[in-house]
Amino acid sequence: MLKTIRLGRDGIRLYESKHQSGDRVQPHYHAVYQLLYALEGKGSVHINQVNYRFEKDALTCIPPQTRHAVFSEEKLTVLVLAFDIQPQDSTSMTHLLNQYFQETKWLQLNPFDSRTIRQLLRTMLYEQKQRSEFKQVAMHIYLSELLLQIARVEEQPQMIDANRLRAERLKQYIDTHYFEWTHAEDLAARLGISTRRMNTIFKESFHQTPMQYLNEVRINLAKKMLVETDMDIASICFEVGFESISTFYRAFKNVVHLSPHKYRTNERSQ
Repeated sequence: MLKTIRLGRDGIRLYESKHQSGDRVQPHYHAVYQLLYALEGKGSVHINQVNYRFEKDALTCIPPQTRHAVFSEEKLTVLVLAFDIQPQDSTSMTHLLNQYFQETKWLQLNPFDSRTIRQLLRTMLYEQKQRSEFKQVAMHIYLSELLLQIARVEEQPQMIDANRLRAERLKQYIDTHYFEWTHAEDLAARLGISTRRMNTIFKESFHQTPMQYLNEVRINLAKKMLVETDMDIASICFEVGFESISTFYRAFKNVVHLSPHKYRTNERSQ
């Protein structure tokens, strides 16, 4: 049975769907894409004769014309994102949909990834209520970012050990966000654990704390830029994430035992 979802002018609609214990949503399909995200509760989603467990932080992506049904074992609150390809959509977004979202996806997100997905959905809920001239552009930008994040999560290797998984996710986050100003407390909050617990878990896998690893990533990149580019030291300091020249010089000398200027001179004279 076809169920129509009325989208906004931007071709996107984000809304809440509430289900009481024992509720059944009979098999149906839509003419648009759907992303279902479980905020709370337990149940299952039946898609193309396959049952998927559906509880907090589970996410499923359903392409158009795909029959599906929902059963709630207890009160189940679902955030539904419905959208369609629009003529103004970027080539990259269209490619992303065609490459990764033509088949049903089901993911049980870990705390690290769920935090990112939740924040993007919150941002879209906020933008959806605005009357700004930038609303349509903003919604499509955040939708693209959300789809990209989901595609990346799916490509990540699945690990059984929860602590190893946390450490790997944190390392990956640092590798791609080293330029952001951050504290140990910020990183721990992303994992939903204490700073002490985070340091212990990370050291078990990488023999250093996350902040030590962050400093290592920044210094190694700075060394590379000092040798391979003619960028000013102040620009390198800024790009790799240090807030001040003095902090950068101190961190660099602690690791390399030379100032950035002396390191550049020595490496280029060889």
